Amino acid sequence: MNTTATHLRTVALHWTDLHEAASAPTQYGAFGLGLRGYLARLDQADAEQLEYERHQAAHLRAQERDPLQIGERPVPVRLHILDTMRLVEAALVQCADDIAHHVQRAPIAGPTARRTATHPYLTQREADIAAADRARRAELAHADLVDPRRWRYTGRRTAPHAALWLLARIKRAPGPCRPITEQEEQRIGNVAAGAAARVERALDIAAQQRTLEQRCGCGGQIDVHGGEGRVPVAHCTGCGRIWTEGGMIAA
Repeated sequence: MNTTATHLRTVALHWTDLHEAASAPTQYGAFGLGLRGYLARLDQADAEQLEYERHQAAHLRAQERDPLQIGERPVPVRLHILDTMRLVEAALVQCADDIAHHVQRAPIAGPTARRTATHPYLTQREADIAAADRARRAELAHADLVDPRRWRYTGRRTAPHAALWLLARIKRAPGPCRPITEQEEQRIGNVAAGAAARVERALDIAAQQRTLEQRCGCGGQIDVHGGEGRVPVAHCTGCGRIWTEGGMIAA
């Protein structure tokens, strides 16, 4: 069973893959040889789809040759990948904002100007001790303010950073935060599960299963399994035949 920690790691580890996939040409089966890509190849014999793709390609080539299309052309992007990245990042950053608002303590206050005034009756040794104490407290306050474990509402607000910060809260890692409650952990879990599911669907790496409409020659039902880095495999529940993309491998 997937855990919240696994979901958060999925987002952090695959964010670079999403960036690469957003500008890459569509390749069925990439990033894990997923079932969705395999099934898409099974449907490529659809004459209407092929005809549409030919017309679409011709239209795009005509636009590229158009002399009015001057200047540097942008790299084609896959909009569904960009939409996934935008939604996942917004959800994780908002979740981190909400959790930090409740569990993250304010930075340590440094020494005030009033406290730094030297008392006229202090000895030199006492004055040096007081000055050293003020310097130490000022250093601690600054270190607490810039603590990299502190969630910030400006600057580095990316999906991987939010995922890792929330992962630290799930793990009860040390930092300028109190331990999260059961309700807060459930909130993180819900957001993390949704984010990981979107990432896996976008990259076609989720474990999937589907029953084909067509049947085996024996009349049996054909189930296809794929995803999670595995080559898609079709299996007949009647005679036991097994197929991969290269053809039948067992009978």
